Amino acid sequence: MSRTAATVLRSVLEHGPVARSTIARLTGLSAATVTKQYAELAERGLVREVDTRVPRVTIGRPHVPVDIDVDRHVVCGVHIAYGHTTLALVDLRGRVIAEERETHDRPAPEQALRRIAERVPAFLRRHDRVPIGVGVATGGRVDDGTIAEHSQLGWKDVRAKEFLTTALDTSVQVESHSRALARAEQLFGADPRARTSLVHLFVGNVVDAAIVTGGAVHSGPGGAAGEIAHLRLRGDDTPCPCGGVGCLQAAVSDKTIAERAVERGVVREPLLMDVVDAAERGDRRAAGLLNHRAGLVGQAARLLLDVINPDVLVVVEAGAMFIPECWEVLTKEIGSRTSEVILSSFGRNVLSVAAGAVVLSELYGQPTYFP
Repeated sequence: MSRTAATVLRSVLEHGPVARSTIARLTGLSAATVTKQYAELAERGLVREVDTRVPRVTIGRPHVPVDIDVDRHVVCGVHIAYGHTTLALVDLRGRVIAEERETHDRPAPEQALRRIAERVPAFLRRHDRVPIGVGVATGGRVDDGTIAEHSQLGWKDVRAKEFLTTALDTSVQVESHSRALARAEQLFGADPRARTSLVHLFVGNVVDAAIVTGGAVHSGPGGAAGEIAHLRLRGDDTPCPCGGVGCLQAAVSDKTIAERAVERGVVREPLLMDVVDAAERGDRRAAGLLNHRAGLVGQAARLLLDVINPDVLVVVEAGAMFIPECWEVLTKEIGSRTSEVILSSFGRNVLSVAAGAVVLSELYGQPTYFP
């Protein structure tokens, strides 16, 4: 029953507002099954009828279409980044309703999790919402609710799910932000081909990837699938903490580019978005740094495409997302491929959507367990 309910809910998400008869045709389910599953989903506040009427081709009453109910339920997302933690409320279509960000300076994991446990209830009270679950997303390797390793924060074997489930007394799910965003693209993304075959490349302070084949997001043993931080780049000699040179994360991370911008007098503080802002204002030094990074990211993306050959490659990289010149450099480096190369569907909300998608992907996979 749960699988059938998920099929109906996903069909409403993808096609809504949509008539129940159309859902039956699209899914191959009987009209009676669709009606039954719709009633159960509506009782849970996940779907609802909408005002627009769809005329029938034959004589009779017009169809009353149904859609996702975005008013009744929300999820709470928590994204833990290198320099800040973001809290967000996200509706059932993956849209960010509210967002708050607090900076931090590489806190110990216990300190960071205690602070999250303090902030989340206050955040929810301010917005007068009770979420159906809390999703936590972060960079690095995440395995079964444990942050196995976050190299930039220096965290290892942090039982985030266990701690926050107890502290918040609610359902908490934890996932890597790349895998969470891959699932978000499957659910809410602009390109329908990403539903089944996708590589998601995330470039921030942490650089990692997620792989979708046959509609399933691959985690691998220990959650290590998509670890590309030490992918070696051609023509780069940036030293890496591993002892090598030219490793992808060391060469292109936000931290690396921002620190170079400070050294060259482009910006005062080592903040990547300040470099992006400078490039948007016409600073060629800033543009040069970002274009160089875009070329290196394109080199890594080309290698991923050669190995995996997905239908779609989705890129999250600030320069390419906000500066057309960087996007041109990146795609030129990739060259001609059968895969479609696109930017993330979520723009500046990408971190909040990642965190929300940790819960939303569970909801759309097993809706009868919620709320």
